[in-house]
Order: sequence, then C-alpha cells, then structure tokens
Amino acid sequence: MNEIITITGTVEEIIYSNPDNGYTVCGVESSDEGLFTATGYMPFLNEGESVALSGAWVTHPDYGEQFKTEYYERVMPSDEESIKKYLGSGIIHGIRAATAAKLVEHFGTDVLDVMASSPERLSEVKGISREKAVKIGAEFAALRSVQNIVMYLQQYGISANMAVKVHNALGAGAVDMIKTDPYILADAVEGISFKTADTIAFNMGVPKNSPMRIRAGIKHILREAAYTHGHVYLPKTVLTEHAAYTLGISEDEAEAGEAELMASKEIFASRVENDDAYYLYEYYNAEYYIAHRLVSLVSASQKFTMTPERAEEAIDALEKKTGVYLESEQRGAVVTALSEGCMVLTGGPGTGKTTTINTIIKLTEDLKLSVALAAPTGRAAKRMSQVTGCEAKTIHRLLGTQHGSDGYGSFTHNEENPLSADVIIIDEVSMIDINLMSSFLKAVKRGARLILSGDADQLPSVGPGNIIHDIIESGVVPVIHLNRIFRQAEESLIIMNAHRINRGEMPDLGARSSDFFFLRRKTPKESAYTVKDLFRDRLPKSYGVDPITSIQVLSPTKKGPAGTVALNTLLQSHINPYDERRPQYVYGATTFRVGDKVMQTKNNYDIAFSREAGEDGTGIFNGDMGIIENISVRDKYMSILFDEDKLVEYPFASLDELDLAYAITVHKSQGSEFPIVIMPVCSFSPMLMSRNLFYTAVTRARDMVILVGSEKTVMNMTLNNQFKQRFSGLRERLVTISRLAKADDNNE
Repeated sequence: MNEIITITGTVEEIIYSNPDNGYTVCGVESSDEGLFTATGYMPFLNEGESVALSGAWVTHPDYGEQFKTEYYERVMPSDEESIKKYLGSGIIHGIRAATAAKLVEHFGTDVLDVMASSPERLSEVKGISREKAVKIGAEFAALRSVQNIVMYLQQYGISANMAVKVHNALGAGAVDMIKTDPYILADAVEGISFKTADTIAFNMGVPKNSPMRIRAGIKHILREAAYTHGHVYLPKTVLTEHAAYTLGISEDEAEAGEAELMASKEIFASRVENDDAYYLYEYYNAEYYIAHRLVSLVSASQKFTMTPERAEEAIDALEKKTGVYLESEQRGAVVTALSEGCMVLTGGPGTGKTTTINTIIKLTEDLKLSVALAAPTGRAAKRMSQVTGCEAKTIHRLLGTQHGSDGYGSFTHNEENPLSADVIIIDEVSMIDINLMSSFLKAVKRGARLILSGDADQLPSVGPGNIIHDIIESGVVPVIHLNRIFRQAEESLIIMNAHRINRGEMPDLGARSSDFFFLRRKTPKESAYTVKDLFRDRLPKSYGVDPITSIQVLSPTKKGPAGTVALNTLLQSHINPYDERRPQYVYGATTFRVGDKVMQTKNNYDIAFSREAGEDGTGIFNGDMGIIENISVRDKYMSILFDEDKLVEYPFASLDELDLAYAITVHKSQGSEFPIVIMPVCSFSPMLMSRNLFYTAVTRARDMVILVGSEKTVMNMTLNNQFKQRFSGLRERLVTISRLAKADDNNE
C-alpha cells in the first residue's frame, strides 16, 4: 500500500472536472514536486487556488505518474503573487487580473482579510463602487461557506451538487448545525435521506438509542409511509413496531420518542376507525381542514343557489337552443351542480363527462358567474382547455406559486387572498394528494361553488391520501356517477376494453380494430425490443406520426428489461443516438442529449420560464414534460421547452429533478392523454399487477393502445382488484364533522 503524504501547491490548470461528483484532474505546481497531475474528488476547485493534497503517488497505464488525492483542503494564498493569481482567476464575479493587481497593490497580503471582514473598504480602490465592494464581499463569504460545507461533507460521500443544496437550505452555519444535529440534513434538504444522515451521525459517534436519532427516525418512517405507500397516518402499533425494527431499538424507546414528538407538536395522535392513529402534524392539519371545508361548502347557504326546479328549466331552455340533449344521469349532474355548493362528478371514458361539464359551464356563465377551470398537471389542464373551449390552468398556476422566506414554495391565493371565481371545476381529482387539496380549498372563497371531477377507478395520487375515493365513500358530498356509455364511444375498442377491465372482464385482444392491439411476446426482453421497433419504425411509417410527440410508452415499473429505466436507455440509443455534432451532458447514470424527451420529477417553484405568446412566469412541476432544445456545457444549463410553450434555462445543478421520458411509469402518466400508448405487459411485481393500474394505462390513450407481452399478465392484472390499503382518516372525519354540523343546525 502506497504511503499517504501531503503536498501543498497551487492549481495551475483544471484539466477535467465532473460537476456531479466533483471528480477532478488538475495540474498542480509545488515548490517540492514541481508541476504534476493530481486526480480525485475535489469539488469546486479553481485555477489559482492553493491546496493541501493528501494521498499517494500512483502510475496510470496511459498518463503515467499521478497523485491520487484522498482528501484535500484549500489553503488561502499568503504571498502577493499567489493572491493576485487566485483573485485574478475569475473565482469571484467582478474581479479579473487587472482588478486583482489593484487590490493587492492597495491592501497587500491583507486583502483577503479585508474581503472577509470589511468588504466595504474595497471601494478605496479606484473603479470599485461601495455597492460593488459589498457584492464582492458577499460572494467571497458565500464561496468560502460553500467550500467549507463541501469539504466537510465529502468525507461522508455527499456530492458537490448536494453540498450546494445543503448550503442553500441551511446557510453559512450549516457545518455547525450538522455537527449539533446531523438529522437536520434529512429534515431540511430534499434529496438527502434519513439513511445518509444516519450514516453521518454514526460516524460522528451518535448512539443508536439517542433520542435525537429516534425522533428523526420516527418522522422518516411517517414520511416514507406517505410518499412511498400513500398513507396519511400510521396506526400506533404499526409505527411503534416499525420504528423498533428499523432503528434497532426497543418498543419502549420508540414510544418515548413518539411522546417527545407529540409534546413538540411534530406528530399528532388521533382516533381513526377505533385505532390510535399517528400523523405528522402537517398531514393531520391538512386532512382536518379538507373535511371541515368540504362540509362547509356542502352545508353553506349559497347566495346564487338555484332550486332543482329552476335548474331543470334552465337545462330545457339550453337544450332547445343548442339541440344537444342530456341523458338522465347527465341532467342529474347539472342539476346538482347548479343547486348544491359542492359535488363530485365521476365516470369512466365515453360516459359524457365532457358534455356535462360544458353544460355546467354554459349555464353558470348565463347566470353571470365567473368560472375557473383547473387540473393537477399541465397536460391535463391543456386537455381540459381543448374539450371545453375555456382556459384551464394547473392548480399550481391557478393558486399562484411563490417562494417563501423559509425556502419552501407557497401559494399567493389562500384564506387571506382567495380566488375570485364563483364556480371552480377541478378535473382529474384522483391525482390530488392531501397537501395540494388543502392548499386549494384554502383559496376557495366563501360562497363559491365547487365541482370535483374525476375517475374514482383510476390509481390514487402519488402523494399521501385517496381524496376522491374517501369523499365518495363518506356520502357527505353529493356524488353523480355517469355509467352509460354513449353510442359513438362504443365504436372505440379502447373505451370498450377499458370498461371491460374495470368490470373485471378480460379485454378483447383478438378483435380487428383500428385502435386496440395486442402483440404476444414471450419474455420482457422480447417485449422491450418490440416496443422499440414500434416506437422507432413501425408506427411512424404506418401512421406518419412523430414518435416523440405522439407516442408514449407506459410501464408499470422502473425496474427490469421492460421497466422505464431500461426502456429509456434503449429508446434513446435508437431514437436519439450519440452525435458528435450535437452536445450532450452526462449526469449520474443518465445521458441528456438535444432532442431528448424529459419529465420533471419534483415541484420547482423558483425556476423561471418564458413564453412566445403569453405571460412569463415561474414554476415547473412534477409530471411536466418537455424537449431539450439546447445544451450549453460551458454555461452549465439546458434549454428545455416544457408543455410546448414554456422555455426554461435549466441549470445542471438541478438535473436530479429530471428523467428521460420516452417511457414513464403509469403512475406518472396520470392526468395525461397521449395519441398512442404502448404498454409492455410482462411479469412484474405482484404489487403492480393491479386492475386500477391497467385501467389507468389504457385510459391514457386517445387514438391507439398497443399491449406487448403476455395474455396471462393481462388476465392477472384484470382479475386483481385488490386495492392497496391506504391509512387515511378523511372519510371518517368527513362523516363526523358533517354529523356535528347537522346537530348544530338542529339545535339552532
């Protein structure tokens, strides 16, 4: 084993640097060793910096002798020439070689101390204003802060990009805060897991049964239950047993941690279905608010409420005027919408939801009421606009996003600043989790009317809760089910097969059809290559479609040969292969190229976008899809056109929020509609072989569905109607609050 030694020198040249992990190859000049090549994980290293490198000499088969760095520290330059070189390297915006020379000439070797402690004094140098001096000082302080955090966290395997996020979340005092409580990383920094924070804590000597660790672990278990399994709460017994097992502690220690969290109001205990239920406080508040607000909307006296008789008369008049006549179920839905404060409209494809909603819009506008339309995703909102002829917005855009002083996104419309609309229609409600639903209801003004539309048989939201299912099951909010399939819809095998699947009947896989096909393949790998052929060659040649904009591959899973990760790699290599004439950028295990189809995987409230037609704005959200139009490796950003009209300069530092999207999971497709859907139906995890997932996938297609794989898998998915239980108290809370509200009314 080579001896570990330390060499001090100046970075003369950055030969290569990977911004994802900080791996760097650089030329270093040392008074003892002369000019040599150093390699290793040295994030945010700049030419001109003085460094102390600890490592060993190795011999590379191609590049010869190199110094392999195991750990490095920055050393502030101490002589005038080194300081001039350091500042003149461009490491600080606004200082180049000429300005660096002036600063050193004026302040000598004290210049770095001046920049750190009295930056306003830099204005003593001609050409530097006081405002510029303060900016230089702030940038120098931020640079040193980030560098300190990067160097501290690198020993724990935290990447350079993630270290910057730590700095942004925790500020200049991050290192001290982490030393005091390493679990703050999992609480405050998105992308750092409890497991990573726990590893850091272990290396710092935090004991397994530390109250700090137990509290953090319990919160982690509740968050994991919410965003992995959709649970709003966990029963006390489940949480205690899980915490004891996961953290390697006794159940008594777990219960003591739960008690401490309840005392600090970080978790909340309630009763649901005669069981003790433990919530993260924010989830309990959201669930309670949703129930209270919905009951209020249902029971409130609306100043513009029509009687059912008047509603019937308005429908009769509109039918005579337009020649469009409603079926009894549709008529009942419109009457309910006009005479109640809140309702749910549900039904499968081809059952007339669009006609019903359009009638509601027309009649409410005739009453001189303002109407707002919204959906959870950009694609769902766009489709809503197309079928209604009215502007529909995403819920986030309707509410108006802003970035709070606490670093988290918030909405401009809330209880203090409600929406002005008299009638609000929300589509694809099955996608909405409790956090977004709570935020939305806070923005609904008193006296407004709310229509919630969606298909209760689709997959529930990715986030915690099962909103539309719980509302329907409660019986508190009026619900209209549209069941009749209209004649024109009966001509579509997509629609007919979707309803067969929903009833637990095997879809027709053998009928001659122009919109529904089944291709039998024996293995997942064979299925994947058939998907590739369909995507790249067969469908574009036969139908003249652009595969990027017209075809979407949906898979139940990310894993395996027919999962989205493998399919994206396969499709990208054949649809958009490497071309030396076009830039690309490698981030982690993903290669991004100009022309790639991508999807946003997290809400980003800050990122700005521009529009050729329409207002500019901020915010790209989970599920938004786009095309990479340009990659600037030098300036470290991509230009991405999201939803066909929002152009974003997307920084490389945020690429952990993007995935390739030639293939996406069925969960991620919720609320979207695609001209053509290709779905591999192979052997997947039993958890994913469900009817509602299969039904959701088929109903994402507008013009064509192609299933590729095994009839047995199709049968297993169709027959499996086992809904994965979600621990949610909304149904029971709606019933309880409604009963109390009625009792109060009777007492009055």
